[in-house]
Amino acid sequence: MDNSLLQQLQRGCNELKLTLSQVQLEKLVSYVQLLDKWNKVYNLTSVRDPMEMISRHILDSLAILPYVSGGSLLDVGTGAGLPGIPLAIAQPELAVTLLDSNSKKTRFLQQAKAELALDNIAVVHARIEQAELPKYAMVTARAFAKIDQIIDLAGRHCDDAGSLLLMKGTKPEDELPTVMGEFKLQQVVSLDVPGCVGQRHLVCLLKT
Repeated sequence: MDNSLLQQLQRGCNELKLTLSQVQLEKLVSYVQLLDKWNKVYNLTSVRDPMEMISRHILDSLAILPYVSGGSLLDVGTGAGLPGIPLAIAQPELAVTLLDSNSKKTRFLQQAKAELALDNIAVVHARIEQAELPKYAMVTARAFAKIDQIIDLAGRHCDDAGSLLLMKGTKPEDELPTVMGEFKLQQVVSLDVPGCVGQRHLVCLLKT
């Protein structure tokens, strides 16, 4: 276990006012180390430095934890498992489905599920428009598509009174469509992610 990664993660969690157990912190670091190892061959993320992965991937994902409610979550276009895997580690009672159309990425996700013993994760290799899935309390997406596209593609997988949690950069309001069908804007939250330069936002849409 890399103590410098562990310390950086602990500091970031303190700043986010999140309390995680030692086992959870160590699992998150193990995930970063696994991602770093696979990244050398599979190019799963453009972030190469594990210390940077802690801030830009792990803490960025954990920053939305206070807005996660309900028992099930679908992570669309999850890539290397973000934000789904950090959320699944932080909330073991949450059933998380990771969906991606890239087979290299879903192979990595299966490996991470096995190595980290994440029984609350399911991995689906499919395009969102073709996926046959149940309904979820929450659907999340990070750097996947524009807001109107996500509503079109993933909105049908959201339970009645469920929510879309969309992770965005600066000025997400500019991206909000005027017509959102069954969805209405609940809130746009500004996220302060430790160690991350640039503004991050969470757009919360409620299914009505």
